[in-house]
Amino acid sequence: MKKLIPLILSVLLSACTTTQNDPIVKIPVDATPIILKTGMEKRVTQDNAFAFDLLKNTITSSGETNVFISPLSVSIALGMAWNGANGATKTEMETAMKMSGLSVADINGYYQIMQSTLPGIDPTTKLNIANSLWYKTGLPVKADFLKVNTDYFGAYVKELDFSKSWALDTINNWCAKKTNNLITKPLDKISSDDVMYLVNAIYFKGIWRKHFETSNTKEADFTNELGTVAKVNMMYQKDTFAYAVDNYAQYLDMPYGNKAFSMTVILPADGKTTTEVLNQLTTDSWNNLIQNMPTKEVEVYLPRFKTKNNFMLNDPLKSMGMNLAFSDFADFTNIANMRLKISRVIHDTYVEVTEEGTEAAAVTIIAIMTTSMPIPQPTPVFRVNKPFLFVIREKSTGVILFISKMGSVAKY
Repeated sequence: MKKLIPLILSVLLSACTTTQNDPIVKIPVDATPIILKTGMEKRVTQDNAFAFDLLKNTITSSGETNVFISPLSVSIALGMAWNGANGATKTEMETAMKMSGLSVADINGYYQIMQSTLPGIDPTTKLNIANSLWYKTGLPVKADFLKVNTDYFGAYVKELDFSKSWALDTINNWCAKKTNNLITKPLDKISSDDVMYLVNAIYFKGIWRKHFETSNTKEADFTNELGTVAKVNMMYQKDTFAYAVDNYAQYLDMPYGNKAFSMTVILPADGKTTTEVLNQLTTDSWNNLIQNMPTKEVEVYLPRFKTKNNFMLNDPLKSMGMNLAFSDFADFTNIANMRLKISRVIHDTYVEVTEEGTEAAAVTIIAIMTTSMPIPQPTPVFRVNKPFLFVIREKSTGVILFISKMGSVAKY
């Protein structure tokens, strides 16, 4: 039997610290929409279905009160790994990632377009997406696998002597540079069995188009999902936003910069839970919602908050149909002619929401080892004083960058 050799794929996504929005700065011109190639809208819908499914399964698996993830980060990482898979292993990954009805070129083209167009759509929002591929000296990586990662994912490829003490620092330093030093040590060690790391880094800095005045922030109560009341710093503003309401929730869309990116906050109706709201939310209902939200003046109360998570995504992904990739029967022979499997998928995240904007960060490590609505009031009040959901997306394509369930908020 061939020696079982592990391969580790790593994803890193982050957003940088925001700065105070100057109220005298000229409001930027609205973003020019990204025009997707024919068929790409279908892949966006699939990726967003993956986002909702991943959030639900991560909530179930982790049992955490607050769950903040980056589905785009995980999707890009799995997309890179998917190109190395074969047979039933590849088919199961496609099931988990909601891929269907598209060719390999279409799918890789989708990732290429997202990474090349999203960073430039809003000059007032800083967004950078970078990928790298590090492989152990002497590993016989197939040329086609390296080529697809450079051609479609723009990956920086480097052969590295993993036995050297500086190898770990080399990878971590790349990550730190690409995330504005927000995440400096995503990789804790390089074990003797590691043969490859695929790293995706996304840097995001979003400033509210309509910022909250700090002088309006007051202490208020927030009732968490266990019924406990905590004091929070509640931000406030009254302005015109896209707003909708149905029998399940209120929905508020708050744009950043030139409106290319926005945060949609979902506040469950009285008697409804975040779980109930999330369970009835489909890609069709989501698309119908965000495409038809009317604008109106709304009084917005939103807590200033931050949260940090660390998840092992093996079980959520298995629940989504991706089983073989974690087993001794995995087939990743498009990477190299040796038996490889995914050993673990680790996802570290951070998000901070303040009067100025949003800071978010996530680190995903994928280790692949070889086998051994009611009628609203004239002026609605959107008071986020209980568990809620939120989504950060690019509006013209609809692609979801971040998604979260906040069951508890501490004073910040």
